Amino acid sequence: MENSIYQVYEDEIQSLEEEIKILTEKYEDGQQESTFFSDEEILMSIKSFQREFQGESKGRESPSDLKAQLEGLETDLSFLMKFTGIWLTSHSKKTVEKTGSRTIQRHRLSGNCHSLPFQLEFQLLEIKNKESVSAVITDLNIIMESGEYSSVSKFVSSTEEHGNLLQFFRSLSSYAEWYEHRRCTFLHFKARYPDIVKLPEGLLGDYIVLRNPKLSGFELMIVWKIHIDEEGRAAPVLDLLTKVPEQVLEQKIATVENAPTCFRSMLLLFGIETAVENLIKVVGLKK
Repeated sequence: MENSIYQVYEDEIQSLEEEIKILTEKYEDGQQESTFFSDEEILMSIKSFQREFQGESKGRESPSDLKAQLEGLETDLSFLMKFTGIWLTSHSKKTVEKTGSRTIQRHRLSGNCHSLPFQLEFQLLEIKNKESVSAVITDLNIIMESGEYSSVSKFVSSTEEHGNLLQFFRSLSSYAEWYEHRRCTFLHFKARYPDIVKLPEGLLGDYIVLRNPKLSGFELMIVWKIHIDEEGRAAPVLDLLTKVPEQVLEQKIATVENAPTCFRSMLLLFGIETAVENLIKVVGLKK
């Protein structure tokens, strides 16, 4: 009895595989149209599959709990998105060539890494032989708002040239994490010291200005760049610029000239947040 139940399942699986194969060939050969899947559509498909599975499995035992497997995959996907900060919002795919063992597909992806949006376009060339399948990415095009993120332009160009998607996502995650950390740090100090901390370019800018309202003409500018080299290594680069009235500069020229060097030393000793807060307190004490 048990063997006959398994045989029924095997027959159903084989039938479904043949139907999928036929539909896939009809789609690729006849339609050749781009497919688009949003997050909402993916979730709807998952829920529909869950309902169908539950309805078909009523009254009989399943050899494997597909629902548990599906929930496990959803959990893994959610973990990866939270861990990397990369959320894919859309994907489209179009088969542009299929001849024998050679298939070329055009892919388009868009999403966000933390608060940074990105888009990707590339062609995937697959070549099948008797022993294996090889895949090569060509015509990679990475779209980001270069006006705001100009420091990534060289890295993007290098990645497009080599077609290394893995390196792109790994480096983008690191860069965006620093970008988000800078934004949160600026927000924290602006909320805590609203009379002293100014953000001329808002939270998405790469510098803050420190001013004491009781000392006209004196200000410190903390510039916080995020450097990413052509190999994808991201690191913060901070510096201090000073603006001092001439009468003050004449009296304390040595102190003012040494301020950027002292700030860099504080960064090494105490870290970014403590070094910035110490400067804010110094500016606030001036009368």
